[in-house]
Amino acid sequence: MATVSFCGVTQSSPERKTHLPSSSPSILPDSHSFRVRTNFSIHSITLPPSNSTSRFIVRCTSTVTDPPPVSETKSKFLNAYKSPIPSIYNTVLQELIVQQHLMRYKKTYRYDAVFALGFVTVYDQLMEGYSSDGDRDAIFQAYIQALNEDPQQYSFCECRADAEKLEAWARGQTADSLVGFSAKTGEGEEVLKDIAERAGGNGSFSYSRFFAVGLFRLLELSNATDPAILEKLCAALNINKKSVDRDLDVYRNLLSKLVQAKELLKEFVEREKKKREQRTEPQKANEAVKSA
Repeated sequence: MATVSFCGVTQSSPERKTHLPSSSPSILPDSHSFRVRTNFSIHSITLPPSNSTSRFIVRCTSTVTDPPPVSETKSKFLNAYKSPIPSIYNTVLQELIVQQHLMRYKKTYRYDAVFALGFVTVYDQLMEGYSSDGDRDAIFQAYIQALNEDPQQYSFCECRADAEKLEAWARGQTADSLVGFSAKTGEGEEVLKDIAERAGGNGSFSYSRFFAVGLFRLLELSNATDPAILEKLCAALNINKKSVDRDLDVYRNLLSKLVQAKELLKEFVEREKKKREQRTEPQKANEAVKSA
């Protein structure tokens, strides 16, 4: 059976490194550098009267947290969804979990609607043809739970709602209006403006393959088929186009392999069904003779 891989993006840092193994061979090394996060905050300051000799009191807390290992995230997923998942789906799901784990615990990680659109697009493409809608939703919830995401912001309904809003906005755009978002006002325009500002260095922004797929989906929906439009949009958003091109190639490859693997699975299921029918035919004939 064909194998598919949607491996994590490699990041590097001169600081402390944690190497995380992947469940299957990856196109890129699946190591990532994590900073130890230190949060130092003043909770309260009590100032004495000006004529008092008492000291003022400053209450502070300092917390240091390490990201959990990828094996822990995978274990949480398996505990949250205990039913068996066919290998054709599970292999890619495990790769997605590795990738999102690496991204989730980056210091610059922040959820946005373009990421949501990309994630929903990838998930729907992967799970297309799965046995039931209920199972697909349950797997999604287990996936989010394993990553310790905020269930209010990152629930299945919220993530899909954000994606659908952006889809609806993109359908009403042209190539020119999509690239010229900064000169316009509107909900979709504000999403892109916020991303451009953060990616330009004025806030937290973490690029990912899900984001690249989200951009690709925006272009699809606005019928912006000219490759030059992607270059202009990346420039307007302060995103590295080379990274987007590379990740879109990986995404297209993934879809192609998924189609092939699902076709092989379909053929296998049909062959097994015919074999079962052939095995039961003599038994049915014998029962018919006995009952005659």
